[in-house]
Amino acid sequence: MSYDVTIVGAGIVGLATAYNLSKSNPSLKIAVLEKEKSFASHQTGHNSGVIHSGIYYKPGSAKAINCRKGYDLLLKFCKEEQIYHEICGKIIVATNSNEEKKLQDIYDRGIQNGLTGLQILNQEELKEKEPHVFGTKGIFVPQAGIVDYKKVSHKLFEIGKQNGVDFFFDKKVVSIEKQNEGYLINTNIKAISTKFLVNCAGLYSDKIAKMDGFNLNAKIIPFRGEYYLLKEEKAKLVNNLIYPVPDPSFPFLGVHFTRRINGKVDAGPNAVLAFKREGYTKSDIDLMEFLESISYLGFIKVALKYWKVGAFEMYRSFSKKAFVKSLQKLIPKIQEEDLIIGEAGVRAQLCDIKGNLIDDFLIKKNDNAVHVINAPSPAATSSLNIGKEISSIILDNFFNEI
Repeated sequence: MSYDVTIVGAGIVGLATAYNLSKSNPSLKIAVLEKEKSFASHQTGHNSGVIHSGIYYKPGSAKAINCRKGYDLLLKFCKEEQIYHEICGKIIVATNSNEEKKLQDIYDRGIQNGLTGLQILNQEELKEKEPHVFGTKGIFVPQAGIVDYKKVSHKLFEIGKQNGVDFFFDKKVVSIEKQNEGYLINTNIKAISTKFLVNCAGLYSDKIAKMDGFNLNAKIIPFRGEYYLLKEEKAKLVNNLIYPVPDPSFPFLGVHFTRRINGKVDAGPNAVLAFKREGYTKSDIDLMEFLESISYLGFIKVALKYWKVGAFEMYRSFSKKAFVKSLQKLIPKIQEEDLIIGEAGVRAQLCDIKGNLIDDFLIKKNDNAVHVINAPSPAATSSLNIGKEISSIILDNFFNEI
């Protein structure tokens, strides 16, 4: 089995890369390896379905650039492929004077990142957008929207197949050997020879990079985000998307309310250490992976730095009452009986040896490979542009002659 390009991982970034490559150069032989039985099985299939505007991210950062460009490409793709989506807008809500000051910084970032139509809202205007919300001030972000990323992924998969991409499921990469003209990728079932490797392995991206000889001085730490679901009769408390003012020192947005494309309303998520890389419930435990996380010096430094936040997040994970109290900060009418257990996702968060949670996307290139090592939210929104950029790197540097 010999290919020009082999992509490891069939999440939305891997699928978008295969889509862009196969569209740009149909003569390329492209393979996608996925250890699960289908595509979009992990981060892509467990996210909230939000189309992010790019308001939060540091101007000029990889997140800011990819989110804004990816946003436009995603909307164009959804329109062309008739994938139902909705640009409903969202509000970011300040509940005190300290948060109001941070709100201005977020507004300024949005302007720098090219967003138009942003509105500063007073209390009355907040109520007009979301009648049940409590806030002293807010921002309305008209670009924010919702979509089903599994449906986006399915269409990317379909087009990839039509363009001749070979998808191999139930194929876990166990080792990578460098060859004169590329790699031999050994899976649990077969080996594939490839000229070029693209690592889109999500929660295991650091391990694939290590197989290729990268010394990252960083490790993926899995954080589980748990959601509650508003009961059907209480979904009317939320019109669209309601977010708190995030803590700028912590790369998570805080618990919020998200109307999904199917009309259901999520409340959450929190952010707790998962006991395995793909640990979607409290009972999902892999002792080796858990020990690998908590014994890593970088994580120990993170834990010491954020121990109060971490302890509260863990407490809130086990206490519905505490979770509801956090939600009541935004919507006071919410009660415990209004919520049922929802789904959870796991965020692949890169942590370096110094104890920094890497906030920006991290994509590394070497002679014959591109490694997408850190691609947390807004990776789904950004995916088509990330895939386009990876495609350009490969075509510009290695396959001009084809």
